[in-house]
Amino acid sequence: MVLAACVLASSMAFIDGSALTVALPRLRADFGADLASVQWVLNGYVLALASLTLVGGALADVHGKARMLSVGCMLFGLASAACALAPTAAWLIAARVVQGIAAAILTPASLALIGATYPRDERNRAIGVWAAASALTTAGGPALGGWLTETFGWPSVFWINPPLALVAVGILLAFAPEDRREPRRFDVIGAAILTAALGVLAYALSQIGPSEAQGATASPPLSAMTIAAVAGLGVVGLALYAIWERNCGQPMTPPRLAKNRAFFGLNLATLLVYGGLSIMFFLLPFDLVDRRGLPSTDAGLAFLPFTLGVGLLSKVFGSLADKMGARAMLIIGPAGAALAYGWMALSQEASLMIGVIGPMALLGVSFAVLVAPLTASVMSSVDRADEGLASGINNAASRIAQLAGVAAAAGVASFASGYEIGLAVAAAISLAGVVVVAATVPPPAVEESDLRQA
Repeated sequence: MVLAACVLASSMAFIDGSALTVALPRLRADFGADLASVQWVLNGYVLALASLTLVGGALADVHGKARMLSVGCMLFGLASAACALAPTAAWLIAARVVQGIAAAILTPASLALIGATYPRDERNRAIGVWAAASALTTAGGPALGGWLTETFGWPSVFWINPPLALVAVGILLAFAPEDRREPRRFDVIGAAILTAALGVLAYALSQIGPSEAQGATASPPLSAMTIAAVAGLGVVGLALYAIWERNCGQPMTPPRLAKNRAFFGLNLATLLVYGGLSIMFFLLPFDLVDRRGLPSTDAGLAFLPFTLGVGLLSKVFGSLADKMGARAMLIIGPAGAALAYGWMALSQEASLMIGVIGPMALLGVSFAVLVAPLTASVMSSVDRADEGLASGINNAASRIAQLAGVAAAAGVASFASGYEIGLAVAAAISLAGVVVVAATVPPPAVEESDLRQA
């Protein structure tokens, strides 16, 4: 029942991250807004989520995982109702930012609660269920959003969340174990510095390579110098955060995490692997629509092998990881992803089945092998007191990786062979993830206590 509540809670965030995209044209027409304003309906959510996820994980440790998950669910439900009732585009954007804040609380709290509820030898399987549900709800979001928009109007996309939030909170109140709150103060100043730094950095990454489809009504894109200056401010902010944490009495990210070799390596691998995935997700639609001439619906279906692979097989491989250990799967998964990217790059001129469907199926299986063991290993590499923070850091790493991957893909897309170059980069950084795992994650024979000290 606790797993069901965690899946329901996180599914709200994943559905809203993808379902709204197909409702944007109708929403823009109803408000009479320009495209730049409509884009902030998406960007406001993503930026709040990317900049606050790590803070949300720390709050789960300090104030209790089930409690913060309940708070996140209720806030998400209320923000969704505010979105559905929005009279203006500005109101909707503000409500979407609040949704992003709520998602930054509930997403790491849901994973941390799974980690606190399940023993370590069953955790991979439970997280496999969570990952499968996340993949299926993310993929099903556009279809659900399109049907709701056509049938009931765009506000209905938001009205599905309040009932889900109430059900999740009810299950948590009835079945969640008693929270084990950590006896430490919350680092408010550190949280403020980190939120500002990540928010600025995420904004800079989101502005690289704006879509040519923005049109004349959109605001002009930022210059390269301006983007570099904004990104520089973000990097300076991260450096200030590191200095503050070193001198703070009760830091939000304790120094022991930076010294934890396995934890550092797993998060670096997350950054690399999800960066490669986002490069592919950015480049492939352009190839399918612009070069192969597929309609948008058919182009979306080309991603189905990946979604089904992750959705249907994550639990299977999660159970396998419980039995054989995670390290081998953390190597096989990124290696298979690199092979899939290389296959796609070398088969651009081949048929759709050989050049896209085949490698996408391989990619789906590779990520099914990877996702649950990676997430469970991150949680297992730290003490119970830091599981919420660990989940937040790992989620933040994947969000920043997605933004950085899109920025890198936009940079190479202007070249004549941008598709092949981008996929080659995706393959290379996925293989770098293999090297990082091999160098930092101990083999299964090492005891878990040694893993936390590695």
